[in-house]
Amino acid sequence: MAFVQPFLHYGGHWLAPFLIAWLIWRGDWKRASAVMVAANLIDLDHLFADPIFDPERCSIGFHLLHGWEAALASLLLLAVPRWWVRALGVGALWHLAVDYGDCMMQHATG
Repeated sequence: MAFVQPFLHYGGHWLAPFLIAWLIWRGDWKRASAVMVAANLIDLDHLFADPIFDPERCSIGFHLLHGWEAALASLLLLAVPRWWVRALGVGALWHLAVDYGDCMMQHATG
């Protein structure tokens, strides 16, 4: 599992948004993909942790933008009637889902 985890994690953050955007915003999937990938900027909250990167740490619930409050705010973005705001919300929720999956894999192997 340790070999597969980085591929799932980084593929989830950097490749899957293109597929999701194509499925949801087929007519404008390239711009929607860019917005969804930009949602990965929520990882900037890692800069406030010590150490900044810890491969053993679960991001969910630890970092400010990886908590339930951020998930709720991202969910609320889905109600805004602008495609790019919704794409940002989908991207942030997808980011959190990928990180949650990563935490589950860490727990299963740890």
